[in-house]
Amino acid sequence: MQMNSADQQLISGIINKDERVLLNFYNRYSPQILRFIRRQLSDQGVAEEVTQDVFLDFIEKVRDFHGQSSVKTYLFSIARNKVVDVIRKKKLKKILFSALPGYVVEGLKTILIDDELEKKELANKIKRALNELPNDYRLVLRLKYIEGEKVVVIARKLALGFKATESLIYRARKAFVKIYENS
Repeated sequence: MQMNSADQQLISGIINKDERVLLNFYNRYSPQILRFIRRQLSDQGVAEEVTQDVFLDFIEKVRDFHGQSSVKTYLFSIARNKVVDVIRKKKLKKILFSALPGYVVEGLKTILIDDELEKKELANKIKRALNELPNDYRLVLRLKYIEGEKVVVIARKLALGFKATESLIYRARKAFVKIYENS
C-alpha cells in the first residue's frame, strides 16, 4: 500500500520534531482514540492515560512506520493493543484470590506486573480491601493465601468442618472481590 501524501508529510514532520505538526496530529486524532478506548474500558481516567500512551508509542515507533496502513489505522491498532494490555492486567488482579495456589499467583504477578510502583499500589489496595472484611473472612483469607495453609488445617484451627471451612473461604473471597473492585 502506498502512503498518501498527507500521511507522508505528517510522518516527516513528526520525525523532524515539528511541534506544530505534532500538535495538529494530536488534536486531530486524540478525540477519536479517546472515544474508542473509553468505550472499551469505561474508566475516563484510565482511558485518558492509555490515550497518552498510544501517542507516545506512535512517536517512538514512527521511524518504523512504512505506510503498510494509514496513520489512523496504525494508531487504532496501537490503541487496541494497549486496551488489551489493560484488560489483561485487570483480569490478573481479579484472579489474585481465586483458587490458584499462592506460588502461582506470585509468579504471575512477577511476570505480568512489571512496574514496581504498580506492585506497591496493588499490595496497598489488597491490604485496604482485606482490612474492610469482617475478622473471620480476613482470618481465613490470610491463612489460606498468605500463610498457604490447606483447608483441612484451617478447619482444624477454627474447629469447623471441612465443608463449612470451604464455604467460609468461598464467601470471604467473594466479599473480598466485591470490596476490591469497589475501591
